[in-house]
Amino acid sequence: MSLMSSIVWDHVHLRSPDPEATAKWFEQKLGAEIVRAPNRIDLNLGGARIFIAPVTDGDGVNPPPVTPYQGLDHIGLAVKDIDDVAAELKGKGVEFTREPYTLRPGIRICFIRGPQGISIELLERDKKYQ
Repeated sequence: MSLMSSIVWDHVHLRSPDPEATAKWFEQKLGAEIVRAPNRIDLNLGGARIFIAPVTDGDGVNPPPVTPYQGLDHIGLAVKDIDDVAAELKGKGVEFTREPYTLRPGIRICFIRGPQGISIELLERDKKYQ
């Protein structure tokens, strides 16, 4: 068995100066389930796990970079009926950095800004392109 055959997706780990507020944003705006864990808050978002750890003075954590930047560019989330989802998110006060548009036939995307400037792509694929 090769190493590559044993690698599976586990989680995304975020750092926040206000983990409660970050978790609430994901819960209220995107419907994430908040799961409490020792010294952090976890989220279940569409079957993916997101860990949120606190940032405290003197812990050496750098401020969030201004996008775009090298390294992690964005988180991508699949949705159905992207225009309806976008309208709902706008009603919740979510900031859009790119309105929904057709990237190529069968694929529509948009981008929103999450806590600490996290860039989040929403993506709708036509069934024939999945």
